[in-house]
Amino acid sequence: MAGPQADSAAVPGGAAASTEASAPTAAKPQADRAGVPGGATGSAPTAAAPQADRAGLPGGAPASATTAAAPEADPADVSGGASASATAPHAQADPAPEAPATPASSRQPLTTPDTTDATPTAPAPTGPAPTAPAPTGPSRRLFVSRVVAGAAAAAAVGTVGYGTYGVLRGPKVKRVTVPLAKLPRAAHGFRIAVVSDVHLGPVLGRGFAQKVVDTINATQPDLIAVVGDLVDGSVKDLGPAAAPLAQLRARHGSYFVTGNHEYFSGAGQWVEEVRRLGLIPLENARRELPHFDLAGVNDVTGEDEGQGPDYARALGDRDTARACVLLAHQPVQIHDAVDYGVDLQLSGHTHGGQLWPGNFIAAAANPTVAGLERYGDTQLYVSRGAGAWGPPTRVGAPSDITLIELASKQA
Repeated sequence: MAGPQADSAAVPGGAAASTEASAPTAAKPQADRAGVPGGATGSAPTAAAPQADRAGLPGGAPASATTAAAPEADPADVSGGASASATAPHAQADPAPEAPATPASSRQPLTTPDTTDATPTAPAPTGPAPTAPAPTGPSRRLFVSRVVAGAAAAAAVGTVGYGTYGVLRGPKVKRVTVPLAKLPRAAHGFRIAVVSDVHLGPVLGRGFAQKVVDTINATQPDLIAVVGDLVDGSVKDLGPAAAPLAQLRARHGSYFVTGNHEYFSGAGQWVEEVRRLGLIPLENARRELPHFDLAGVNDVTGEDEGQGPDYARALGDRDTARACVLLAHQPVQIHDAVDYGVDLQLSGHTHGGQLWPGNFIAAAANPTVAGLERYGDTQLYVSRGAGAWGPPTRVGAPSDITLIELASKQA
């Protein structure tokens, strides 16, 4: 019988055993080598052997086994310095006698080496692979920041643009009713058009002045009060721009008091110019109208030029039984008005804050920023103004011309 495979045993301790076939090994497809540590050598020429497997035998006794028609053959591992060899028999050789069975207690487990890859591999994960969260890369953060910045810029441009449009189109009329305890019934409903802070200049010129005049005249007031800061420049530069003021019409006339900007632009010249245009300047002066007194004082800025407010001159000798309306540019002048028993003070100067952060500055410097408030027996009304100073824009403080309607408590 032909033996397809031969097993060789490794013999530790220095002894050797071999089984050799007589046939040549010309058709051998594969030969496995036995590793022999300790200096000994082993060889296993095999005819037509498909595979050789190695088996390790502990102990010091020799052992050999040759199996006919075995599917696998183990090459011998030799430890301790001995040599071993096994040769598969050729086709005519008789099967070798089987080795005595090894007791179960002394059997060693056989292992089949991995001949494809000696590198250990990690066990494959049994659960589902974790899903990584979608990364928020710098490009996304940059996109979001640009969108936010663009939206903020668009909102700012839109707000300023609308505020500028509001100034250039001209002020709107605001109507306010003010009751006065001393006002006689005959004066009930008396209307005063209050305009302040027109600020005529390079931007707000003659055309803007014409809009202001037309708006005032459309209210058909009984009296017009221009309470300072009419211009931002000299008569020489802005005289033509102020020319439309000559068209103001009111049954009891148009009156003017200086503001702080008149003293920056030549107050004396402007007082004469408005007088030429038909307005009546009240320089620390008073007029006794049929049903109440109308007084006016210079702006506090005139003190630097010796032309400051003089309340005694304007109010000192009047009949306190009559109602009194005072024209004074700055709201801070209300305290002197209270001392002199004024019933109503009409002011401007604050622009209502005009735009942020001017509202905080105006609130810190003035007792009232805009609107009607009471101080003891005296009421103070502050107009937001018709124009704008600096940038021709307003945010949150629209320009206005206020039509004050006096109300008698006896009516």
